[in-house]
This record gives sequence, C-alpha cells and structure tokens, in this order.
Amino acid sequence: MKTRLTEMLGIQHPVVQGGMQWVGVAEMASAVSNAGGLGILTGLTQPTPEALGKEIDRCRQMTDKPFGVNLTILPTIKPVPYEEYAQAIVDSGIKIVETAGRNPEPFLPLFKGAGIKVIHKCTSIRHSLKAEKIGCDMVSVDGFECAGHPGEDDVTNLILLPLAARRLKIPFIASGGFGDGRGLAAALAMGADGINMGTRFMVTQEAPIHENVKRAMVEASELDTALIYRSLRNTARVFKNSIAEKVVEIESQPGQTDFEDIRPLVQGAKGRELFEDGDLDHGIWSAGMVVGLIDDIPSCKELIERIVADAEDIIQQRLVQIVSA
Repeated sequence: MKTRLTEMLGIQHPVVQGGMQWVGVAEMASAVSNAGGLGILTGLTQPTPEALGKEIDRCRQMTDKPFGVNLTILPTIKPVPYEEYAQAIVDSGIKIVETAGRNPEPFLPLFKGAGIKVIHKCTSIRHSLKAEKIGCDMVSVDGFECAGHPGEDDVTNLILLPLAARRLKIPFIASGGFGDGRGLAAALAMGADGINMGTRFMVTQEAPIHENVKRAMVEASELDTALIYRSLRNTARVFKNSIAEKVVEIESQPGQTDFEDIRPLVQGAKGRELFEDGDLDHGIWSAGMVVGLIDDIPSCKELIERIVADAEDIIQQRLVQIVSA
C-alpha cells in the first residue's frame, strides 16, 4: 500500500503505533518499525530529557527503520520541562514527532528548523484545521472511540474522517477504534492515509505490560471502557475496572468535583505499577473501545501483516466485486 503517509515518512505499511504512556519504549517502537509500520517512543515515559536521549539511542540499536517520538503537552500533577524534552528530541536527530494535547505551535520553529515532520493529534476538525494552518505536516484525527483523551465533542470517526477528507489539504491518519483490516480499509475509504493504533498494540507480545493486563483486554467487550474527568472538562477513556468506576462515582456526586478527591486513585505511578505487577485494580490505564475487537496476543509483525493483508483482500475482492456486480 502506498499512501501519503508511507511516502512522507518512508515506511512500508500505513500503520502507526501512537504514543502510549509507560508502553512506548524501545522494545515496542522498534518491533512496530521492524514490522514495516511507524513505531513511536513516548517522550514523557522517560523520567528526564537525558533519559529520553538514551532511549532513542537504545531504539536505534534495535531497528534501522524510521521511528518517531511522542510529546504530549497536557496539564500534569508535577510540572514537566517540555522545552528540554523537545530539545532532546532535536539533539538526538529524530525526524518524526507526534505531538498531542495543547497547541504545539511554540515548538514548531525548533522542530521544523531541524527538518522534523510533525504529526499533531486532534480530536476535532477545528483543531485539525488549526494544526494545518500553523504548519504541521500531518494530523492524526482522534475519534470519540479512542483511548486517552477524546476531547469534549463526542464525535465518532464515521463523521470526523469524511470531514477531514473534505477540508484538510495535508495528509491525515485515522485514530481511535482501529485494530483490524476492516478498520484500515474503512479508514482509507473515508479519505485517511493510514491508521494509528494504541490499544491494539498494547495487546501484542512485545508490549511491555503484564500478561494479566493483556488478557483482560482480550476478554473485554466494547462496553468495558469508562469515561473519567468528564466533570473537569478533561475527559479520558480508560479500562473499566473498580478504580475507574470509583472515579465516575465521585464525579457523579452533586457539585463541582475536587480533583484532590480523585488524585490518589489516578496517579500515573499507580498505572505504571499496574503494568508491572498485573494487579488490575491498582490504578487506571488508557484503553479504547477497540478492546471489543481484540481476541489474541500476536507479535507486532503478525498483527501488522494480518491487518494489511485483510485490508487488501477487502479492497481487491469484496469492494471490487460489489462495484462490478
């Protein structure tokens, strides 16, 4: 498959592994890149900018294919030196950056000056158009189905992607709800240049998370996610466990939610510990509605090859037969 995504980034398949906190490490990113997709290291998974530079070097030892770095700019419990992380990315020679969260415009002169292609994750068409206007090379359009932060508009990809195809001039990637060949074929049909998968890549052999977490997502249905922080206008989609349900319960109480009431439940360190020890009710973790489509734990290579083969079969066989009938 050749799309604007594969040609701009020099990858074989139009499949991107999005940035995932605690998951986007060298083992994960290199496995995706070696399989022909675009692997992405999650910048803030590393505790310092210096550590990120070392992780980039480590990833280079594992793959000679293109890979990128995610820089998510969001409100955090502890202040983050975003400028120093951005400089570490530039100093490392990385040529692909995925930005998310707040407007990346303050970082664009630094990135563009270093010849970096910038992909910004957007949860709305207005944000996508803004990203195009300020000079992003590509956008990743995130539908309401996605894991992590889906925005506050609650619009699914069935609407967002055709709108993006109508209004954007730059390439765009479909993100949120993708995990199989049907999804890739559908995304391409709606005008996208490829797909971005986070949750689906979490359930692979190379993902650095406990088998209990992977198995829970295999066994989950499309109903097993929860929306938290809605009352704070910072909505996040996470796996539905006892902690997520407790957060939803606290937010549903009358009056304004005090973040201090939920802070002990949602601390990022607890999510990291959960991934390490497999205690499914120790904290929260991001997961998309696509968990309903996940029923095995393949290698990244097996997963990408299966998705691409199934998409090609749908396009060349089923769709062609429908048109020619």
